[in-house]
Amino acid sequence: MEPASANTGFFQRLPTLKNQFTHDPSIKRVFQLFLPTDIAQTVAPEISRLGDEVLHERVLDWVTDAEKNQPYVTGGGRNAFGQPLSSILSLGSFVSQGYEVGLDQYTRVVQYLRQLIFESSSANVGCPGAMADGAARVLQHHLHNSKLNPEQQMVFQNAFDRLVSRDPTKAWTSGQWMTERIGGSDVSRSETIATYSPLPNDAPLRESRGGIPLGPWSIDGFKWFSSATDSNMTILLAQTPKGLSAFYAPMRRYNPSLVASATGATGGTELNGVTISRLKNKMGTKPLPTAELQLQGMRGWLIGEEGHGIKEISTILTITRIRSAISALGHVSRGLTIARAFAEVREVGAGRGGRMKLVDSTLHMRTLADMTVEHHAMMLLTLYSSYLLGLEEHPTSARTPAPSIAAITPSPEYVTPLLRVVTPLLKAYVTKEAIRLIYACMESLGGVGYLENTESEYMNVARLFRDACVLNIWEGTTDVLATDLIRALKHPRGGSDSIKALNLIITSDQRDQKSASIVQQWGALKAQLETNTQEDLLQNARGILWKLAEILMAILFLLDVKSSDGLVVREMCRRFFASRGLETGQGSDLDGAQAGVGLELNRAIVFGLQTAPASKL
Repeated sequence: MEPASANTGFFQRLPTLKNQFTHDPSIKRVFQLFLPTDIAQTVAPEISRLGDEVLHERVLDWVTDAEKNQPYVTGGGRNAFGQPLSSILSLGSFVSQGYEVGLDQYTRVVQYLRQLIFESSSANVGCPGAMADGAARVLQHHLHNSKLNPEQQMVFQNAFDRLVSRDPTKAWTSGQWMTERIGGSDVSRSETIATYSPLPNDAPLRESRGGIPLGPWSIDGFKWFSSATDSNMTILLAQTPKGLSAFYAPMRRYNPSLVASATGATGGTELNGVTISRLKNKMGTKPLPTAELQLQGMRGWLIGEEGHGIKEISTILTITRIRSAISALGHVSRGLTIARAFAEVREVGAGRGGRMKLVDSTLHMRTLADMTVEHHAMMLLTLYSSYLLGLEEHPTSARTPAPSIAAITPSPEYVTPLLRVVTPLLKAYVTKEAIRLIYACMESLGGVGYLENTESEYMNVARLFRDACVLNIWEGTTDVLATDLIRALKHPRGGSDSIKALNLIITSDQRDQKSASIVQQWGALKAQLETNTQEDLLQNARGILWKLAEILMAILFLLDVKSSDGLVVREMCRRFFASRGLETGQGSDLDGAQAGVGLELNRAIVFGLQTAPASKL
């Protein structure tokens, strides 16, 4: 036997990743469950192509490049003579589909499935994409429902058209500036001040060379966290005499007197009253610039009414929170794709000098199967939330619900109350549990999983883990979201409607023992919510959120079983119920089975086979 060297001896064969859309068992199931057949057949080819494209070497090279060549402030923020520059260089459409006609209440399901598949190859552009999505929804609402003057109409329409454009030369992304040093997640304590101070009609400054006017409000303050600092516009909060208010502002403005070249030619763009104080040094999401910003005379437009800033920003938060869950599941899906591929090629000891691949290890496949069950439960909850958002945005749609989800489609009056509580619940639960699952994917590769595999970027689970950790923090930490959930459920006006909506969905089907068990547990939780004060409930807000999330996922699992009954999905459902204490006295489909039978069923769960091989069951 010759000794190994750097260039001789054993080399592990590289795993080969498969298209997530066609080979991730959970994505395949929710695609069939939440979409009518005609829509599924229409969009499947494009999503399948996307699943191939995100694994293309060219795209993965861009991801590696974005990690290495991170954003920076040019010239340290000043030119050679000390004048401020503060422009960011970022080296290196998933919004538009949410606003195009044709798919009605299923628009968000299709849009967010695409985003989920793209997420792990996106170099974090999903963050500004999410904020652009939320900003577009806010502007769209006011364009349709507000009495805007012609000037405001022009400004908002221009921004909206850019946010949803598929043309890369025209499309915009958006920031979302709320967090300040004093309040953190408590945005009501903002120290940013907006003063109504219209520019004179002959003012030379404009939003762009095309003549879009700058806003009549002058905004001054300091924003402690501003993700997507290289965006084209922002939605921000500032205090006015009537309270906290929301504003739209472009990031740049056209200045005809600005020296724009070394020849002395004038006319160019500059930052719109924004000075970048410094960029944050973060654990992950490194291609995404996050900065501290000083605002001095930033020109902006009031959105809605003064003092209603929280109401306006809540529209954005609904979208960004759902998209945070989508991002988290995108990373889990990629992590499981890598873990499956690794298991197919990696050999380990089998005892008595034998060798076997990880796909033949009963323990390893049981571990991956249990991870797959958890992933699928969260996928069901996330796509259901996306469906609810689509229902809220298309209240007059003539489309009837797909038969598979008719039982969990609320009547129009309960859509918003249900979405109001499902959104914080979803974001808190999924982003928190996803971190654990992605780490488990990293562990399943052994030491290789812990490495920053930039030379084989498609195997870089460590990057997925780093990037996923922030999803549990931004747009509300777990405690912030749990508090939000309790406040929504105990709200003096809307709380009872939210509880009623939950009750209708959870008790819609009590035909079997599993359903009855869920209804029983929901009854106990419902009584707790109705009889205790908000203050008493808050001390156990996390526990309430987790229990309610698991009840909803259990209902969705049962729906999945009924839509496509089979041994594999029934066993997945049983394991989820057992792991969450949602039933007692129910035996496993594997009780008394030989190890080989369990191995085949676990393989069927992991790799998405509809039924395990009949010869072994």
